[in-house]
Amino acid sequence: MSTKKQKPTTPGARHRTAPVFDEVTVSKPTVKRLVKGKHQSGGRNKQGRMTSRHRGGGHKRRYRQIDFNRDKHDVPAKVQTIEYDPNRSARIALVAYADGEKRYIIAPDKLSVGDTIVSSTSAIEPDVGNAMPMSKMPPGTFIHNVELNPGKGAQLCRSAGTVAQMVAKTDKFVTVKLPSSEVRMILGSCFATVGTTSNTDHFNTSIGKAGRNRWKGKRPHTRGVAMNPVDHPMGGGEGKASGGHPRSPWGQSSKGLKTRKRKKLSDRYIVRGRKKSKK
Repeated sequence: MSTKKQKPTTPGARHRTAPVFDEVTVSKPTVKRLVKGKHQSGGRNKQGRMTSRHRGGGHKRRYRQIDFNRDKHDVPAKVQTIEYDPNRSARIALVAYADGEKRYIIAPDKLSVGDTIVSSTSAIEPDVGNAMPMSKMPPGTFIHNVELNPGKGAQLCRSAGTVAQMVAKTDKFVTVKLPSSEVRMILGSCFATVGTTSNTDHFNTSIGKAGRNRWKGKRPHTRGVAMNPVDHPMGGGEGKASGGHPRSPWGQSSKGLKTRKRKKLSDRYIVRGRKKSKK
């Protein structure tokens, strides 16, 4: 996966860095059963009131049903296609199992059409795309699609280019280093997939123009310091005032305010937090 930069034939193309879809093999979903319509909320709740600002519009999408559980065990699957998914940053892969069933999975990096992958509850080869309990993996394995609760499905390391590392294991728990540098313990019976998620150069892209954000369903954002005092706590003042302490429109402090519960249950499993100690 790489990116390309166009000649500045238009103002929007001048600073645009676009992804290259070399690894994508088909332009449309091939299995209609795995695709369904997707409702857009526009940031409104069931009463019709706006609860999330700066959302709305955007291109129509169809949702691809992704298999995050990988619960079809000990049945080999062959990769049929690598596809683009508008609902996520990583690519997805259509796999066909030996019994004829087809499913979508998050495509790992360097997985190609024709490769065979398998999910198993026992120890198997830690090849790219294989899924197994983390207790069966050797320490040092790079993983993605990590479960937090057995059988719930993958919750961690699902976006483009993310990867975690299983650094140690005990009888019941494994220790995993996450992309945020947080180190935490997870039950060894939780599943994970070997490898890094695809589209690793996603973070090098530049949209080039504001209209591209509108295509994604993102509406314009107005800075608080540009508003009047009646509209925002940071508004008003003579000239270009700094706005004072950074706050939300409802007065809550931002840029450093800790909102995590002090006695959250999962704190006992965190070995080292994301915040690195100052030396």
